[in-house]
Amino acid sequence: MGKLLRSKDKVFGGVCAGIAEYFKWDVRLLRLIWVVLSIAGVGCPVIFYLLLWMLLPDAANENASFQERMNKRLVSLIMIHLHLLSEMIIQ
Repeated sequence: MGKLLRSKDKVFGGVCAGIAEYFKWDVRLLRLIWVVLSIAGVGCPVIFYLLLWMLLPDAANENASFQERMNKRLVSLIMIHLHLLSEMIIQ
């Protein structure tokens, strides 16, 4: 088996596609399972996905250092939080 990487074949962050490629599973089935678990409230699939998105290297840029990856993810997470905060303030 190769390295577990976030895939270039992304819908959101490439996590499901990367896991599917690593284990040679059907990516559509894995995404469907993730959506069902998210809707059913089983565990914390959204938090787990975000953690994997932050920790797994991107296949397009797998040579980047851990610190470089974390800096990019941190900026993205800050932007998401600011957007959600602004939505809450507007309502």
